[in-house]
Amino acid sequence: MAFEVQKEDGIATITINRPDALNAFTTEMILGLTDLVKEMSDDKDVRAVIITGTGKAFVAGADVQEMSEKDHDGAVAFSRRGNKMCDAIEQMPQPVIGVINGFALGGGCELALACDVRLAADGVKLGQPEVGLGIPPGWGGTQRLPRIVGIGRAKEIIFSGRHIETAEALDIGLVNAVYPADELMDQARKMAFTFMENGPEALAASKKLINRTMETSLSSGTIHESKLFAAAFNGDEQSEGMEAFLERRKPSFARSAASDS
Repeated sequence: MAFEVQKEDGIATITINRPDALNAFTTEMILGLTDLVKEMSDDKDVRAVIITGTGKAFVAGADVQEMSEKDHDGAVAFSRRGNKMCDAIEQMPQPVIGVINGFALGGGCELALACDVRLAADGVKLGQPEVGLGIPPGWGGTQRLPRIVGIGRAKEIIFSGRHIETAEALDIGLVNAVYPADELMDQARKMAFTFMENGPEALAASKKLINRTMETSLSSGTIHESKLFAAAFNGDEQSEGMEAFLERRKPSFARSAASDS
């Protein structure tokens, strides 16, 4: 199986499992992960999602053998499917933590960029080396990377196609934290539990608003923020959160359909 799924304590862990090919993505895998992500998005028992890989790679990129056989129309379809996969990850109502256990290159880096938070094992390498294959990034790398590390750095990274060491990745904000490999998954789960202490509807609304910042003006964004802020007062989550605060106890939140709206 290309993917292994484990659900435990409200956390869904998706493990990419094609280690013999460094987890390189085929079209079948793109479609499979897209469907899996959409399924997880609708699962009310899933409060946080972790995506990681098996073996030496997170994802070493798209399957070059398959790409080499494509014509123009095939390349359009392949790129659009990869973008839909990354968009589906980015648009999940739950927080998504990318656990970069190994190489995250090309499409693998783009998949990681679609996650809300990226944690990396010390010593792994990231990058967008597509120009060395005579192509630009095709799954959102030219769009998400500048938004995360800045335009100048993104251009240098993409133009050079070089591998980025974890120390630099942390310094430029490409990853949020770096841990020893044997601590990585425990730290990811710890972070997920921290997120899960808060209201799932509030998290989903915050995620939607933050994602929107790159697509709208400040004034338009704050107007939309006010709408979602006020909408929260129509639900049980706001009442529970504020009552718990005033009563000096921990709130008890449960994910509902409202968190997907």
